[in-house]
Amino acid sequence: MRPFLPLVFLAASATPALAQDPDSTRVPGGGGAARVPRPYERVITAEAKTKRGLFSVHRVGDRLFFEIPRRELGRDQLLIGRYARAAAPTDGGGGGGGGGGGGPTAYAGDQFTERTLRWELQGNRVILRGPEFAITSSDTTASVLRAVQNANYAAVIATFNVESFGPDSAPVIDVTRLFTTAVPEIQAIPGTIDANRSFIDRHLAFPDNIGVEATQTGLAPAPQGGGGGGGGGGGGANAPRPPRSVMAHYSIVRLPENPMLPRRFDERVGFFSTRLTDFGTTEHRSATRRFITKYRLECSDRRSGNLCYPRKPITYYVDRDTPEWLKKYVRAGIVEWQVAFEAAGFKEGIVPADPPSPEQDPDWSPEDVRHTMIRWLPSTTENAVGPHVGDPRTGEILNGSVRMFHNIMNLQRSWYFTQVAPLDARARKLPFPDSLMGRLVQFVVAHEIGHTLGLQHDQIGSSLYPVDSLRSRTWVAKMGHSPSIMDYSRFNYVAQPEDRIPVQNLVPTVGPYDKYAIMWGYKPIPNATTPDHERATLEQWSRMQDTIPWYRFSANNAYGATGTQSEAVGDADPVKATALGFKNIERVMGYLKDAATSALDDNSDLLELYNRTVGQWSNEANHVATLVSGATVQYKSGGQAGSVYTPISRVRQAEAVKFLNENVFKAPAYLIRPDISERVEAGGIVPRINAPQQRVLGTLMQDARMNRLLEQEGTTLDKTRVYTLNAMLDDVRKGIWDELFDASTTINVFRRELQNDHIGLINTKMNPPATPAAQGPGGGGGGFGGPPPAPLSEDAKSHLRGQLTALKDEIERAIRKASDKPTELHLRAALHRIDTILDPKTPPRVQP
Repeated sequence: MRPFLPLVFLAASATPALAQDPDSTRVPGGGGAARVPRPYERVITAEAKTKRGLFSVHRVGDRLFFEIPRRELGRDQLLIGRYARAAAPTDGGGGGGGGGGGGPTAYAGDQFTERTLRWELQGNRVILRGPEFAITSSDTTASVLRAVQNANYAAVIATFNVESFGPDSAPVIDVTRLFTTAVPEIQAIPGTIDANRSFIDRHLAFPDNIGVEATQTGLAPAPQGGGGGGGGGGGGANAPRPPRSVMAHYSIVRLPENPMLPRRFDERVGFFSTRLTDFGTTEHRSATRRFITKYRLECSDRRSGNLCYPRKPITYYVDRDTPEWLKKYVRAGIVEWQVAFEAAGFKEGIVPADPPSPEQDPDWSPEDVRHTMIRWLPSTTENAVGPHVGDPRTGEILNGSVRMFHNIMNLQRSWYFTQVAPLDARARKLPFPDSLMGRLVQFVVAHEIGHTLGLQHDQIGSSLYPVDSLRSRTWVAKMGHSPSIMDYSRFNYVAQPEDRIPVQNLVPTVGPYDKYAIMWGYKPIPNATTPDHERATLEQWSRMQDTIPWYRFSANNAYGATGTQSEAVGDADPVKATALGFKNIERVMGYLKDAATSALDDNSDLLELYNRTVGQWSNEANHVATLVSGATVQYKSGGQAGSVYTPISRVRQAEAVKFLNENVFKAPAYLIRPDISERVEAGGIVPRINAPQQRVLGTLMQDARMNRLLEQEGTTLDKTRVYTLNAMLDDVRKGIWDELFDASTTINVFRRELQNDHIGLINTKMNPPATPAAQGPGGGGGGFGGPPPAPLSEDAKSHLRGQLTALKDEIERAIRKASDKPTELHLRAALHRIDTILDPKTPPRVQP
């Protein structure tokens, strides 16, 4: 679930080729003077269907007219385009390898465009521009403002003839082709739009916004390159391109005339932000100003004790198309956040609502930007998302949109089974009861609502509680197993059956960090009139993290920070947490066959849950690997003492490698289940286990991780505290090849695969391909916003060469002890590969 990215507004690179029509729009620079406007009643005839609001919107036959009040000319507006109806594209027809598909899959509620607009009257023409707000100035000196304005020259999207002027001199323009032809900045589907098969469906007008719904039919862009693959033919540039139709809903909303007081962004608290460049500072340079994204929430005169009711609560509408049995759980996910807004001083700051029926309000539209919706979408995608849109000047959120794809339930089912089936008997048989699945849906809804409120993922949360506390019934009842529902910390796999944790406390809820973050972002600061006036109070609130560690925030594994792992529980001590998690996975394997087998069904559920259980084992194992070269993180302002990054001790790093050698690089017997695999496939257990082992090994030996170990060794004064790169590589080699030191050497098929991977990975590091291979999972590079990771240093490569030399000697001594033919052949082949890597020009060695 992936999070929604901050708003970015880009100028149009060129004026769109809007088709000319002598009776309506013209292209900028199309030549000729604008026509003389006609009398109003000849344009807006008696047949017009008119709705009045931000603009007066007239429908005359197939044509759509905007009558733009003079007061709205030159004012900033926001256009948001979302699909009202959409069909998944066809596969492009013909051919096995190429075909011109119909573009990306789209669902009702998906957003396809967002940009600022400004309408300007020039004589008998209206110019539609797309202004930006990325450059600003806090200095109001005329010369500075003039320079900033000159640098903000807004791109032209389209020009329109004024067809007439209204009674109050409001220009009337025909905007039909803006919504029914190819205008790159706003069209709903890429490629060519066929005006003959595109039309206006309906128009809406409200006091602060207008809505237009239009069906657009187009052809996907022609694919690049030649013909189709695999004998299919017809998949190349000349293949027929199937048409595709969507119904697009456009909302044009007036940006607030009285902009919200923005709140300055602070990396210590996890809000999304909008970014401006201020050229009017006293810093002798331009300065980046970032403001958090949040709803405008203001107190009314109505109170409840120490809390105030908001003038306008944040209202979430529950989609009519949501399965009826799930609606109460969706509402519960909304209500969960009320406690967080109470921390900010608001009573019922967020509330659920049902959309009015068509009979109650025929113009009500779920795509209307005034309405924040939780949509239920018929999709096999196992995901949910929570984007929001807002005022680019201040960060004020104008609309949020939670989208729940139907098969998010399948993902939740898999996670819950593989993580906590030993703790909840309801999860030991498929399908889950509705009460359990409903609670899991509530969890997802609450998480995505957090994004629409402005919050990022808080991946550090799961590392801020002691592991032992996660097994305490009283602790998890009060604090949860992670302080934030915005963490990717799913279900409490650290707890053991004997801990008797109540099942309702296995699922994350809005937690202490979430309440703190909403307080920090939404609580009014009396008498503050500028963002800078708020900074002293915000600094005091941020420093609460010094004494309350679970208020700290970090979104990602930036610069090798440990404890910011996704899909983790208890990663304050990933060795201890993973050991406990592995105990539960062993128990899960005992439930697997009965849970996923049904007398009348095939074995697809069995295969899926087997693979997902191994995947869970892989995730937990990989958390341990991140301790190596890692550091804890606490972001700090310039006035706070101490380090932001504190390296993990040598002892803990070595302990992590030891755990992996004993529990991961030696394939656990409980995952090797021929009785299951034989029901679902003819073979595949070895690669199923080997792939996660490869992943963990790749994490340990990432370029950035090895470079950091060398740096720590070279910069730390007390060398006894350093886990050196040589020590790490020695420990890994001796663990993966520990059979070489036995009195009699026998190496099974799982270990042979892993040992071959070990040699192959070193070869890739020492002799990288022309195109750099992607880094393995587990982080350790620059992180979000940081510089790209440096390539593996030559110093590190010399250490790897030393590893191969040492391994070669160890294999030569052990080969005589091989107790079976597969082991002997494997060791001889390993020697051959090592020789080739160390000296590619040397002829293959001849073994005695």
